[in-house]
Amino acid sequence: MPEPAIVLGANQYGKAEVRLVRIDRDGPRHRITDFDVTSQLRGDFAAAHMEGDNSRIVATDTQKNTVFAFARDGVGTPEEFLLRLGRHFTGEFDWVTGGRWEAEQYTWNRIPVDGAGHDHSFVRGGTETRTAVVTFVGAEATVISGLRDLAVLKSAGSEFHGFVRDRYATLAETDDRILATSVTARWRYNRLDVGFDESYAEVRRLLLEAFARTHSLALQQTLYEMGRWVLEARTEIDEIRFSMSNLHHFAVDLTPFGLDNPNEVFYAADRPYGLIEATVLRDGVPGNHPAWQGIAGFC
Repeated sequence: MPEPAIVLGANQYGKAEVRLVRIDRDGPRHRITDFDVTSQLRGDFAAAHMEGDNSRIVATDTQKNTVFAFARDGVGTPEEFLLRLGRHFTGEFDWVTGGRWEAEQYTWNRIPVDGAGHDHSFVRGGTETRTAVVTFVGAEATVISGLRDLAVLKSAGSEFHGFVRDRYATLAETDDRILATSVTARWRYNRLDVGFDESYAEVRRLLLEAFARTHSLALQQTLYEMGRWVLEARTEIDEIRFSMSNLHHFAVDLTPFGLDNPNEVFYAADRPYGLIEATVLRDGVPGNHPAWQGIAGFC
């Protein structure tokens, strides 16, 4: 019986986590952009894998250098920068039929001096990290933006009860609990003619406002409301995916010390934690767009 043939499956390669910092010095008031960029190419690389023939390999070092060279002309939003990279690699090399370009953006705030932000001194700001992924299939690009580690908490307006009770259930039901979560979200645009900075800021605002305004009966309900608010307000977005981990706060029993605890003193536990994940999308939009391939889990 002949041995089964061995073939090469799907593959991609590139340079991961290129640390890029761009300082715009076109005036006395500087601007800082801080990216972590990953470039991955897809195409006809069978000869490199199966024969060691590198004649079609754009070296990962070359991809790194391209990131820095492109930054010399300015960066802009992470989405715009990744689109530039993708168009370059798919347009410059005939055998590169697509790829995936990803960025994380770290925020820096101006240090306040005498009541105003300093012109050229900054402090790392914000808990969350802005993210972007651009995929190309041929000349067709798809943009997925997002954020991760957006920690939010509400000290009232949250309940949790009515869940299944079996012999292993020990959690007490409550109509007054702290609801805290770390939000990771990614949303897929249905077009490219988008003001990405403005859209990102509005999505972030909508997520926070929906979290604050929703009287929560479960984190699942809050997640859905956050997604619904975004899709109803932002027509350029077709779907949004969430991964939201509970930041548990448990009331401390102070009775051994002769003290009461009127729901004011808590123990913050970082693990184990509840993990709620879901997609909210427009009716009729397929939930398996190929741009999501390569993104772990829901986010």
